Amino acid sequence: MELFSQEDKMSSLISRNYTLLPVINRFGIRLGFKEKTIAEVCRENDINTDFFLAIVNTYTDENYFPEAELLSFSPVLLIDYLKNTHRYYIEYVLPKIEQLLNQVLLSCKDNCSSLKMISTFYQKYKAELLLHLQLEDEKVFPYIIDLYKHKKLNTNGSSIEVIENEHTNVEVKLSDLKSLIIRHMPPNYDDNTMNEFLTALFQFENDLNDHARIEDHILITQVLEFEKELRK
Repeated sequence: MELFSQEDKMSSLISRNYTLLPVINRFGIRLGFKEKTIAEVCRENDINTDFFLAIVNTYTDENYFPEAELLSFSPVLLIDYLKNTHRYYIEYVLPKIEQLLNQVLLSCKDNCSSLKMISTFYQKYKAELLLHLQLEDEKVFPYIIDLYKHKKLNTNGSSIEVIENEHTNVEVKLSDLKSLIIRHMPPNYDDNTMNEFLTALFQFENDLNDHARIEDHILITQVLEFEKELRK
């Protein structure tokens, strides 16, 4: 897919890739663009246009990942975006997926043990993901902001590597959940309801993978280099 530039109309961004709707919401941008360009909308909303384009193009083309460009942005800018993404997951995506799963369960008329097993698997996954997000919001992000604010290492031995070791690989477990459904689900559910549930899982997985790329390859890389400089 062709990448977006600052001269493109913001309305064309949504027309060409509607999956970017929640992404632009994380920047505080709402509909009603008229004929304004991406640059104009970003300027009106006090958003760094280059950062906005790097993010939306990363979500648009899975082969596009402007690592050097993203590394040039302030970690605080990245954290603001990532925290808004976490809020979107917690307040909308997870409740929506759970609602769809409940509808699938209600559509089952007999021998629903497999669906109940999937529901249990999902609840465990959700709990683990929420812990993962909580760790980042309450420990990882504050550590990074404090590090850049005071420009000195913690005396208690904390480092981004120590904190990151507490992470769990939530992306892999979401893939496991999808595989469990696709490969082992007996045909005792409503097709349309199941399709909607599975589609939501695929969309969430794609979003989560892009989110993880930005965290792991950009933000953490920046912090590791900054810590290295401070140790000199």
